Amino acid sequence: MSHRPKRARRPSKAVAATLLAVLVLAAGGWYLKQRGAAADAGTWRTVAVEQGDIRVAISATRTLSAISTVVVGSQISGQVTDVLVDFNDKVEQGQVIARIDPSTYQAQIEQGSAQIASARASLAQAQASLRNAEFDYRRKRELGERQLVTRSDVERASAALEQARAQVASAQAQINQQSASTQTTRINLERTVIRSPVDGVVLTRTIEPGQTVAASLQAPELFTIAEDLSKMKIELAVDEADIGQVQAGQSVGFTADAFPDRQFRGVVEQVRLSATNTNNVVTYPVVVTVDNGDGTLLPGLTVNAEIEGSRRDGVLKVSNAALRYKPTGAEGAAAAMPPGGARSGLNGDLAREAAALGLDDAQQAAFDEAIAAIQARQQARQAAPPAGGPGGGPMGGMRVVSGAPSGAMASQIRQRMLQRFRDDFAGFRATLDESQAARWDAAVAGLVGATRATVYRLEDGRPVPVVVRVGATDGTATEVSGALEAGDLLVTGERAAR
Repeated sequence: MSHRPKRARRPSKAVAATLLAVLVLAAGGWYLKQRGAAADAGTWRTVAVEQGDIRVAISATRTLSAISTVVVGSQISGQVTDVLVDFNDKVEQGQVIARIDPSTYQAQIEQGSAQIASARASLAQAQASLRNAEFDYRRKRELGERQLVTRSDVERASAALEQARAQVASAQAQINQQSASTQTTRINLERTVIRSPVDGVVLTRTIEPGQTVAASLQAPELFTIAEDLSKMKIELAVDEADIGQVQAGQSVGFTADAFPDRQFRGVVEQVRLSATNTNNVVTYPVVVTVDNGDGTLLPGLTVNAEIEGSRRDGVLKVSNAALRYKPTGAEGAAAAMPPGGARSGLNGDLAREAAALGLDDAQQAAFDEAIAAIQARQQARQAAPPAGGPGGGPMGGMRVVSGAPSGAMASQIRQRMLQRFRDDFAGFRATLDESQAARWDAAVAGLVGATRATVYRLEDGRPVPVVVRVGATDGTATEVSGALEAGDLLVTGERAAR
C-alpha cells in the first residue's frame, strides 16, 4: 500500500493580511516619526557664523587715459605743406612734426624790412633838419641878445627847433613800429614750423598735406600727444555715500574687456574736491594712477575698477539675513532683547578686551570690581519701581524716544557713555602700564562708537538674542564681534507650518 507525500500547507489569507497590516503600520509610524523630527528640526531657517575675510569694494567704470596729454595746435593760418609724423609715432621735444606754407610771412618780412629802411631815411632827414634848426636858433639867439634881430625871429627859430626834434622822434618811432611789426612776422614765420612740445607718442592727427588751417578765432587742433604712456590714469566718479571710504594710497584692482584674463592694479593718487551734481547725484572725481611699463594698456580702454575701501581678514562674519531677522509671535516678544539689554553685551565686550591685555591678578581684580559695581547698579535700576508710574520703564526714568536719534543726540549719547565708562574704570585703568592704557582707551572708544545689532542664536531649538557689534560689510556678509563663535547657528527666518 503506497502513501502519497503530504504537501506543505500554505499560510492562510488571514495570516498574510495580518502581516501586511503590521508592515504598513510600522512604515507609517516610521514616516510620521521622521516627519515630526524633521518638522521640529526645520522650524527655523539658519545660517552658520563663519570666520573669513570681508572685502569692501567700491565699483566704477571709466576709461584709461595718459597722465599728461598735450594738444598741439596752430597759432597761424595757412596751408599745410608737410606732415612729418603719423599715428603712434614716438616724438621728441622740439622735433618738427608739420609745416605750414611760409611764403606769406616771408613776403611780409621783406615788406617790413623795406619800410624800416624808409623810416631810417626819414630819420636821417629829420636829424639833418634838426641840426640846421639848432644852428639857426643859436645864431638868432646871439643876435637877439645884441638886439640885432627882433624877438619874434628868435621865437620862430625856437619853434622850428622843437618841430625838428619832434620830427626826429616821430621818425624814430616809425622805425621802432616797423621793427616790432617785422619781428611779429618773423615769429609767425617760425610758427609755420610745428614742433612737438614734449616727448611722447602721437595719439591723433587731424591734418593732411594741402589742408588749410584757420586760426582766426581759436587755435585749430592738429595733433594730440601723450607725454608718457608708461604711466596712465583712471578718473573714477565715486558717489558721495562712498567717498568717505576712499583715501590716497588705497589699492585699486581693475579689468579691461580687451584683456579678460588679466587683473591690473592701480593706486588712488588723488581725491579731488570738485564735486559734480548730475540729476541730483553727487559724485567726486578720484584719480587712480596705473603702472603701464610693459605698454599693455592703451589709452581709451574701458575698465571696471574696484577700490578696496577696507579689508578685514580672519574675522567672524554672518549673512546679512541674520541681521535683518526679527522674531514674531509670543516667542518673539519674549526674545526681543537679551537680559541686561545692549549694556550687558557691552560689558561682555569690555571683558574680552580686558582679557586681551594680558592682565595680572591685581589688574584682573580691579577690573572685576569695576564690572561688579556696574552690574549692581544695573540690577538696582531694574529693581526700582518705574519712574512716573505706568509710563516708566526699565530705563530708570529716562524717556524713551521712538525712532533713531538725530546725529547731534547720538553724538551726545556716545560722549556721555564714554565719560561714564572712564569714570567706572578709572581705578582699573590706574593699574595699567602705558601700553595697556593706550590699548584700553582705544578699545573703549571703539566699543562706545560701534554700531550694535541683535541676532538670534539657535539654542535647544529656540532663538536666543545676542547683542553683537557690527563692522564692515560687503553687501552680502557683515563682520560681527561679541558673544559668538564660528559655527554658531543664527536664525534668518521661520519656516511655514505644513
